[in-house]
Amino acid sequence: MKGEKELLLYGTNFCHLCEQAAEILHAANVNAEYIDIAEDDALLEKYGTRIPVLRRDDNGEELGWPFDAAAVESFIYARPPN
Repeated sequence: MKGEKELLLYGTNFCHLCEQAAEILHAANVNAEYIDIAEDDALLEKYGTRIPVLRRDDNGEELGWPFDAAAVESFIYARPPN
C-alpha cells in the first residue's frame, strides 16, 4: 500500500459506484480493506446512503464519493491538523 495509513472502503455488493471506487484505488496502487456495510446494522445505518466511503483508520477522516485518484492521493497524504 502507498503510505502507511490503513484505509477502509465502505460499500456493499452489487453497488456499481463501489466497484468504480475500488477500480480507482487499484489504478492508484492503493490498498484498502473492503467493508460490506450490509453485514452490520450500525454501518448500514451510518453509510447506507453515502457509499462508497473511504476512511482513514489512523484519524477517522472520511472521503465520500465521488472521488478520483488525485482526491485519494490528497486524502491519504494530507497532514493532520496541529
